[in-house]
Amino acid sequence: MTLTTPTSSHRHFPPVGSTQMASANPIDAAIRRPWHGHWIGVEPDPDASMLGLGATAPRQGFSRTLFRRVFHVDAVPGVAPSRLLADSRYVLFVNGTQVGRGPVRSQPRRARFDAYDLAPYLRAGLNTVTAIVTYYGEPNAFWQPAAAAGALGTDANLVFEADLGGGFLISNESWRVLRPEAWTVFPKNHLDGVPVDRVDARAIPEGWHLPDFDDTSWAAATVLHAEHIGGLARSQPPSDPYGALLERGIGALGGEAKHPISTRAASVPAVETENADRPTTLVLSSLEGGDGSDLPVAFPFSCTTSPDSWTHLVLDFGRIVAGYMTLELTAPAGTELDFHFREYPHDPASPDAATAPGGGMRYVARGRDDRYEALELNGLRYMHVLIRPRPGSTEPTELTVDRLFVRESTYQWAGDAFFESDDHELNTLYKAGRRTVQLNSFDAFTDCPTREQRSWVGDGVVHQLVHLTTNHDWALARAYVRLGDSPRPDGILPMSVGGDIEAGHGYTIPDWSLHWIHGVHNLFRYTDDHTLIAASLPTVERILRWYADYVDEHCTISDVPEWNLVDWSSVFSSGRSSILTALWARALREFAEISEYLGNAGSARWATELWERARVGYEAFWDEERGTYVDHIVNGQRRPAASQAAGASAIVSGLAPRERWNRIVEVITDPAQVVVRSWIGGADGGYDLVKMQEQARGIQRIDWDVHQEVVRAEPFFSYVVHDAVALAGRTDRLLMIMRSWTEFLHDGYDTFGECWGWGTPVHGWSATPTKDLVQHVLGVSPAEPGFRSVRIAPRLGTIRTLKASVPSPAGPITIDIVDERILIDSPLAIVLELEGIPSQRLAAGRHELTLPGRSQGD
Repeated sequence: MTLTTPTSSHRHFPPVGSTQMASANPIDAAIRRPWHGHWIGVEPDPDASMLGLGATAPRQGFSRTLFRRVFHVDAVPGVAPSRLLADSRYVLFVNGTQVGRGPVRSQPRRARFDAYDLAPYLRAGLNTVTAIVTYYGEPNAFWQPAAAAGALGTDANLVFEADLGGGFLISNESWRVLRPEAWTVFPKNHLDGVPVDRVDARAIPEGWHLPDFDDTSWAAATVLHAEHIGGLARSQPPSDPYGALLERGIGALGGEAKHPISTRAASVPAVETENADRPTTLVLSSLEGGDGSDLPVAFPFSCTTSPDSWTHLVLDFGRIVAGYMTLELTAPAGTELDFHFREYPHDPASPDAATAPGGGMRYVARGRDDRYEALELNGLRYMHVLIRPRPGSTEPTELTVDRLFVRESTYQWAGDAFFESDDHELNTLYKAGRRTVQLNSFDAFTDCPTREQRSWVGDGVVHQLVHLTTNHDWALARAYVRLGDSPRPDGILPMSVGGDIEAGHGYTIPDWSLHWIHGVHNLFRYTDDHTLIAASLPTVERILRWYADYVDEHCTISDVPEWNLVDWSSVFSSGRSSILTALWARALREFAEISEYLGNAGSARWATELWERARVGYEAFWDEERGTYVDHIVNGQRRPAASQAAGASAIVSGLAPRERWNRIVEVITDPAQVVVRSWIGGADGGYDLVKMQEQARGIQRIDWDVHQEVVRAEPFFSYVVHDAVALAGRTDRLLMIMRSWTEFLHDGYDTFGECWGWGTPVHGWSATPTKDLVQHVLGVSPAEPGFRSVRIAPRLGTIRTLKASVPSPAGPITIDIVDERILIDSPLAIVLELEGIPSQRLAAGRHELTLPGRSQGD
């Protein structure tokens, strides 16, 4: 099976501004008409589906189904609009060429379809449209099952239509379907989010995606209906359980082929283990006593493997990459390749051994035309490949791995935003943060591409800010708010959405909802998307009211249940919590500002009154002797533990009087006082399972001087810390603490890791230095809601030269600074705030000015 890289026929969404396309666009018109296609799939068990109230078919386990339709085109039209949706995931082909993958993750009742122009793939005469549809059966990191309605929502199904000019091609009973026994899935590790496949290429019909393939042995597709008392046997969207199908809302994913920078090979003894074991288990078992990578090789790579001696390859891609593993192989039928994907070099003694990603797959060779692109996306730096002869073989096997690479597939950056200064370290941090976020920008913002790929509601606020400050396409920044807007019945958000955690309806991280509210406020500042913002406000208010149930007699937040994470650092949130109170207060102010702007004075007044009352009670957390706020009060006693999180959240919420801000920043950024501690991470570089178990039992061990030392925020909550430092006007301290992110950039890794000294090496929540360089150092941010004008307030420290471009709804804002000269070119009106002089208002356009106090050569 040949899977070629998708072209640009996917419907792309315009950058930054309006999400509407011109009405004359035929693709745009096509996606707004009523659906012609029907839901189709494999015929369900006739005894399992029956009309009635709430009757459903049993849910199918993991499976992959092939869908196929041959059709004739007299003449290729100039444009051939199409749209489709599949449950759970699809890969679409026309005449054997891959058109696209999807759909984007969503809640099942808010499913989103994809639109394509098929014209570039068509030819006069016979054509085929084919699809591989994966049904996961069980929820995973990026998919949650629908509430079934008869057979819909219980198995692989597809709805498709295309306007070919002379008529519609639609999904109906004229399609053919086959469920080959080519794919199975291995049991998942509880930390892993990505399915681990076994694919037997011998069971994939050769040429099935081409027009002349004989599909007469395949079954006719079955038109599927919503089967319940109110479903009225509807087979076309909108139908239960997927609702009114929504537009995709974001652009296409893409990327380049990434090849290893080095590959090493070794012969390893065969391992006695069951063939059904996970590929990772088998690969690692074969490496006991050493990593075995002792001979550099290149592709194409030929080798001989035998029943007693297998071949082991280690590919190093030089950096973290994320996409689809692509293999081209010349080998006898039945030859097995086990893949294991890693973030770090293999070390059995490493503290991450217990929690390292278990991603991988197994490929069984067809014996001819072995070309395969993985159906699941993985992130990795190191790829281990264990090559074994066909099980039962008694003779050596000669084979050649012709090509082996990763086709990256991430959300693409639009425009040419950049940050270049005479400070190489800061330039590197800017690029590293952008790369980190891009490796966590897929159909949604994810925590990491290597282990989970879950969309955590709190994490995404940092990703969103990096997109808003460096990417001219803000569609994914908007999608973050839409996807997260999925409250539980009590009003609070799940900690992760669009996947297994939301589907499980379990406990949540309540403060993640408060960061999501900050994401709504970010859109309010950067965009004029009042429709999305207004639609989000009821959920914002429900979250704030959820917290109001935990307001104590002091008007502060106390004794909040569930998992009050705040950060991976060792902060205290039990009893009366200063941090939760401050995050809630920040959200109250943001809600009040938006409500007032949109004309909802009553809601604004309600939120402001709560904030005012919290401000009075919050004073109890102030430690005058230390000059900062403590974490919590328990049984009426102020506890001494203080953290960066407590001090910073006091500033960003406005609860701390302005005259205290500088003093707080001095304390919480003092290298002599700040210590790194985590309830979860170990000093040896890995997750500390003992600490995790102790915390679950209510044990939080203090191993620092709580009277003198301040616990440093981990990279995630540092976005709040950096905002606080900037608000206090302390650019000197901001640049100092920002530089510590350089510790992540070593040995080829060019991304920011999860935590200080441990965790994954590419974690999107850690990318705050990139947005800080734009918002706080270059000083570019919206001057008013909707980004109708721009605030430019450079705070450069020791930087002498700086040239940068920043996205805005009206186009790029460019700034060029050389010593005392600053050149600004802005499509928006400017509020210029230079140090030491009153702010100035400038018209849109090009301006050259002098920076005060910066003579050349200072």
